[in-house]
Amino acid sequence: MVEKNLTLIEEFILLGFSELPNIQEFLFVIFLIIYISILLGNGLIIVITNMEPALQIPMYYFLGNFSFAGICYTSVTLLRMLMNLWRQKRNISLLSCAVQLCFFLILAATESFLLAVMAYDHYVAICKPLSYPLIMNHKMCVQMVIGSWVTGIPVLIGQTYQVFSVPFCGSNKLNHVFCDMPTLMKLACGDTSGDEFFIYIDCFLFALIPFLLILFSYIRILSPILKLLSTIGRSKAFSICSSHLIVVCLFYSSDFIAYLQSTSSY
Repeated sequence: MVEKNLTLIEEFILLGFSELPNIQEFLFVIFLIIYISILLGNGLIIVITNMEPALQIPMYYFLGNFSFAGICYTSVTLLRMLMNLWRQKRNISLLSCAVQLCFFLILAATESFLLAVMAYDHYVAICKPLSYPLIMNHKMCVQMVIGSWVTGIPVLIGQTYQVFSVPFCGSNKLNHVFCDMPTLMKLACGDTSGDEFFIYIDCFLFALIPFLLILFSYIRILSPILKLLSTIGRSKAFSICSSHLIVVCLFYSSDFIAYLQSTSSY
């Protein structure tokens, strides 16, 4: 057996925008404005949906939870990025990296499930309006929201543990702005085929299945909308669904660009 001297990695360096040293301050300001906008926009939605009596309906209850998940989701990555740009230090310990990855995965799964729940809510509201108060009662809404938040936790904690149970050796430079699984897998020693298999399983459970549920809901919604004789009713139904569809397209298209374009060097 050939022995190799391998230096085990104790921390990573997030390369981020290190190839652009002259505009670090500019990038900090840009991302700070983006982050403040996210906090103000989503925070305002949460406050309004909780304080306005007219908005105490399931659609806005789900929207408030989605906004809160959005704040948490972006805070996991943007806060660390802002800190790195401000300090000009990009090192992150293995533990901090694992915590960031775990929360990132859990919140991504939560947002995915909440989008599916919102699509189902639209389906019931448009296709079964008379049964809507009975189906989407308060107890059901709370259960669906809790399910969206906790369903992925045990699986994704286990996934994070599995990723970091593999030793990392060689280079400790992560070509990313935060700790993410595909980037970490490139630095892992030994056979990672098992980890990659479970990554695909996670993508199926927490991305593909919710997306298919959303797609199925809107296929079922489309026929009743087209049958509406009233132009006002049709435009109202489209307005209810359009904003949700835009968010769905942005959410899943960004994931597609980030994870399926693995051949790109950028």
